[in-house]
Amino acid sequence: MNPESVNAYNNRGVAKAELNDYREAIQDFNKAIELNSEYVNAYYNRGVAKADLSDYRGAIQDFTKAIELNPKYAGAYILRGGAKSSLGDIKGACLDWSKAGELGEAKAYDLIRERCN
Repeated sequence: MNPESVNAYNNRGVAKAELNDYREAIQDFNKAIELNSEYVNAYYNRGVAKADLSDYRGAIQDFTKAIELNPKYAGAYILRGGAKSSLGDIKGACLDWSKAGELGEAKAYDLIRERCN
């Protein structure tokens, strides 16, 4: 595994996602994950791209993997909560946002106030 290659695929995927080319971005994130199956940012970024394509179940899987690899990844909890909310799982979303808040993500409490009460 070449760390530079992993980063290059991930960074290219981010650039493609910024251009709204989510499917191509996902291919780059897939390649980064193929090269390093523990590369947290690639799972997170792929989850973001999947959510942007309304593939909320796929996004949840990727955010969950990112959380498994880094249990203190508050941003992954925030976005997984958003994906759960999009699927109608408000209870699950609120639990994720609560965990993100515990990890120091201040905007989690705004989401809880807006959507969980």
